[in-house]
Amino acid sequence: MITLIQNATKYSDRIAVKSKGVSYTYQQLLYISKNIAIELLNGKSNLNEERVAFLVPSGFDYVAIQWAIWRAGGIAVPLCDKHPLSSIKYIIDDTKSSIIISSSEFESLLSPLRELTDVRFLASEKFSNKDGALPDISSSQRAMILYTSGTTGNPKGVVTTHDNIEAQITSLTSSWQWSKNDYILNVLPLHHVHGIVNVLSCALWSGACCQFLPKFDADEIFNIFCKNEVNVFMAVPTIYYKLIARWNELVVEDQKKITEALKKFRLMVSGSAALPVSVMKNWKQISGHDLLERYGMTEIGMAISNPYEGERKPGYIGQALSGVSVRLTDENDNQIEMGSSGEIQIKGENVFKEYWDNSEATQDAFTLDGWFKTGDVAVFENGSYRILGRNSVDIIKSGGYKISALEIEEILRSYTHIKDCAVVGIADEEWGEIIGASLILSSNEFIIDDLKSWLKDKLPSYKLPRKYIFQEDLPRNVMGKVTKNELKKIFFDN
Repeated sequence: MITLIQNATKYSDRIAVKSKGVSYTYQQLLYISKNIAIELLNGKSNLNEERVAFLVPSGFDYVAIQWAIWRAGGIAVPLCDKHPLSSIKYIIDDTKSSIIISSSEFESLLSPLRELTDVRFLASEKFSNKDGALPDISSSQRAMILYTSGTTGNPKGVVTTHDNIEAQITSLTSSWQWSKNDYILNVLPLHHVHGIVNVLSCALWSGACCQFLPKFDADEIFNIFCKNEVNVFMAVPTIYYKLIARWNELVVEDQKKITEALKKFRLMVSGSAALPVSVMKNWKQISGHDLLERYGMTEIGMAISNPYEGERKPGYIGQALSGVSVRLTDENDNQIEMGSSGEIQIKGENVFKEYWDNSEATQDAFTLDGWFKTGDVAVFENGSYRILGRNSVDIIKSGGYKISALEIEEILRSYTHIKDCAVVGIADEEWGEIIGASLILSSNEFIIDDLKSWLKDKLPSYKLPRKYIFQEDLPRNVMGKVTKNELKKIFFDN
């Protein structure tokens, strides 16, 4: 049996999931996921890595269906409800999914796909009690396909095995000291490793409770926190930013109540995008916690993390997690000297198996000696890794300099009248690239010349933005990460 599911038998009577006001025990999760698995098998002894796509809201049904797919020997393909039909169809076509499971609220969205005669459609609300045997699943079997954001070309399907997922879970549960007494609120989308592995799977591995809130609502999150049940929380920087903004709008009495509840938490984590130092500092003032920033991606789960116990440095992502090997290399994959910047490369059981049906991309993603090339540039200094940016969008090459967009963003965010910002490289015939800054203003008193004068004392001349635009909000993906290639297009059109 898959170890994650085997573990659940140790916690039969404990609450595994809270969803829509209902509590479900581990025993109920095991029972219902088995019924669904038998229905998926439909007389077969094993799905033998058939792909099963599913689109259901975050909650107990999602967990039961995901476990059922694994228990039947299938590969889980979670779909995103914020994606248009064309993106969903691309994933279904690319994976050649043989089964699609959906809830009634997505019936109208998916109805055009019913013309796919070689696909079996199942409604998540109509599973019933079934009797039968389940197959014995090898831990080396493919378990899940998650799709990358596709900043260049079509999105690629990242294939992880049960062994890969187990390595990702055990690395985090040991490093972050998970226990059965933990209780986490999950507000993250479940087509992404952050929500699936870091939150949901780590909780269920440990015998803890995972409560779902399918849609972000700052007031509801604070209400749940004030019940003093939740003691672990993980989110993206955008969510923390919105919670800070909402807290600042509340009356002092409500602020104090929330702060007292937050101080009792065991752990608060930020990830999926760079954590602005300003957000970390503001959240510390509200909650008393230094957010634990970590580094990972779909292909590797988590690889680097600030310590659970010990100093968490603003602007740094920490050290390699248990069971993960990390190195920094030059453009020829040679390991660099300490203190120099280079590409982060990862090796370990956590690293994905392959890109789905794309051997060329898989081969290009690894060095000859088996290190996964992340494309992210970092430096190791003061005992921790610090991200400088992503090769393609966050490292700006201007006049012979390699410039970190993230460094400039941090400085811009510290300016009085700037609420948020994003920095990109804009193609330029003379300089290769010039620096462009998109600003979200917090005040009508902003004067661009004052900002330019202020920046001259903060940055060398070659790091100063040459072009500015002003927006109401930055273009983001469903995880809240700024889509810088989209932003580059906006600069091009202005």
